[in-house]
Amino acid sequence: MKFLLITLITHVPDAVTGVLTPTHERLREVVATAELAEELGFDGYGVGERHERPFISSSPPVVLSHIAARTSRIRLFTAVTTLSLLDPVRAFEDYSTLDNLSGGRLELIIGKGNGAAQRQLFHVTPDDQWDRNAEGYELFRRLWREDKVTWSGRFRPSLADAEVWPRPLQRPIRVWHGSATSRESVDLAARWGDPLFSANVTNPVEPYAELVRYYRERWAHHGHDPAGALVGAGTAGFHVARTSQEALETYRPIFESRLALQTRLGLEPVFTTLEDFAERSSALVGSPAQVADKVLRYRKELGHQVMHLHADRDGLSARQHRDALELFQSDVAPVLRREIPAPPWPD
Repeated sequence: MKFLLITLITHVPDAVTGVLTPTHERLREVVATAELAEELGFDGYGVGERHERPFISSSPPVVLSHIAARTSRIRLFTAVTTLSLLDPVRAFEDYSTLDNLSGGRLELIIGKGNGAAQRQLFHVTPDDQWDRNAEGYELFRRLWREDKVTWSGRFRPSLADAEVWPRPLQRPIRVWHGSATSRESVDLAARWGDPLFSANVTNPVEPYAELVRYYRERWAHHGHDPAGALVGAGTAGFHVARTSQEALETYRPIFESRLALQTRLGLEPVFTTLEDFAERSSALVGSPAQVADKVLRYRKELGHQVMHLHADRDGLSARQHRDALELFQSDVAPVLRREIPAPPWPD
């Protein structure tokens, strides 16, 4: 199994101290956590893309380029690249540049994106966002593979023998499709023979498992070898400690802060107590044995070979954060690597 840390770069007050970190310090913290992830042996680090409060992750190519300059081994992920909002030509230019700067360590997770505010910002509607995502990806993948592209579509000007520079280092790049609850991303991934990354963060496992089963069905329908289907999955929260009691006690203010944030955003929480959250969600909050057992249980439902953990400290101190990540790598990751085959992974 492979393990990623992922951040959406939320910009909210600390769950314990209530202090709001200045923007420049928050962004530097993201880069420092990526360096820590590489030091501790994680396989990838992902940066989300959002264009609305409470996120400051509107420019993943810039953040990932800085991380690329400060690291040398770890794979760099987007989580997700919102192609429904972007000009695919401009997105290609940014990410091809980043692919070269990183030495070919880039991987993309694409999706249509969430949030009404960012749709309004880019004049995208619920009726056309899926079509924009599919059309944008078709052009994006051709730009990555072909030196000259002739193309026409609904949402951007046509191209005639267009050359777009710089050419990428990876030919082609691996592109994952992020999926929460809708089948459109699943269909797109299966059609092109691309891997799927299940969000797996808001609800219990059942709706995500249903989508993964659908992905494997559509994968076979499109004539792909079933053995080649690759699935990743997210987690709703993370804190591992020597005992379950310690993990729950430390994580409780973080959970309560999240509940308060959901209320402010007008969202109805699925899990209203920490105990229910730790038991029925994909959150990995507990002792090393409990965390490993939960991942293996989820593996039976999802069949995933790649998993992400939350990268952010939230309300943890820097020491608590590092200790939890070190404990995961020393006591949890080896168990999971023995039990779950690792997918193909570029050097």
